[in-house]
Parts: sequence; structure tokens; C-alpha cells
Amino acid sequence: MASSLRITRGVSSALIGSRRRFPFVGAFCVLSTLSISSLSSSSFRSGCAQSFSVVPLFRSSSKASSLSIKMEESSKNVPSIVVYVTVPNREAGKKLANSIVQEKLAACVNIVPGIESVYEWEGKVRSDSEELLIIKTRQSLLESLTEHVNANHEYDVPEVIALPITGGSDKYLEWLKNSTRN
Repeated sequence: MASSLRITRGVSSALIGSRRRFPFVGAFCVLSTLSISSLSSSSFRSGCAQSFSVVPLFRSSSKASSLSIKMEESSKNVPSIVVYVTVPNREAGKKLANSIVQEKLAACVNIVPGIESVYEWEGKVRSDSEELLIIKTRQSLLESLTEHVNANHEYDVPEVIALPITGGSDKYLEWLKNSTRN
């Protein structure tokens, strides 16, 4: 993908014996440090990711406010979110991603391989290899999506972190709306 997209850190699941069971905090830390506004349209060539302009995370600006207002006023779009869920491996990620899209709980799920999660659990700092699901959906589906993840994830306490989409490509956001349940 783009050379400007470098994921270097993450925080997530824990161990009980040799079985990983309890995720803690996840890749929220990872992607929040990216300069998303530096991604170019050539960064997205395949899959469900499409070119869109994004306001860098955790920065308030008048541009962010105007994008949010534009999205709310558009009848083609609905309030939308990106949800992060970490999984222990590719197989678990594909299984969960497929069930989420089949149930129309999300329009698209990206699976990002090779993240390393560092976290504290039971008084010890631990480290695990995981994969990150980046889920694009309607804000109104967060509760149903969370219930689905909880019921179908092998962790007892899976990570589910949602961030608002404050704007983007009208065509993509309309596709997101049309690809998910009401």
C-alpha cells in the first residue's frame, strides 16, 4: 500500500495460560498517530477502500465542522463510523469480517495484517501479534455490530472502538448507506 502508511504500535488482547482471551485497548492508538490527510488517491487502488478526504484524527478545525455539517445535510448519506476490532489471526478475521458483511452490519471490512499489540494484563506487560479489522458502517448499527462481535469473537472481551466519519466521498458514503441494513 502507500509508503506513508506505517503502523508501528498497537495495544490489545491478553493471555490466560497459553490461550489469548481478553483484548484490552487496541489499534485505536495505532491509527490515531497516522497522518491520514497525507494519503493520496493513488494509495487506494483496490478493495472497498476508495479515495476520500479525511480530517486528521483528534484535531478540531473549522474544516472538520464544515465536513460534518455537509454530511448531515446530504440526503444521500447517513451518520457513519469506522470501528476497530482486533482478532488473533487471519482465519478469525476473515470469518468475523464475512459474517459482519453478510449480516449487512457493515459495508466493508478491511483486514490489516501484522500488527503487534503491547498491553498490560494481570500486572505484566505482554505482547501479541494480531490483525486489525477496520469496519465501515452506519452509526445506528454500532449496538448491533457490537453484539455480533461479542457473540462471534473468540475473546471474552473483544475490542470494539468506534470513530465518527465526518466526511468523505459522497459516492462512497452513499454506497456505505446502501450496503448496510436500515
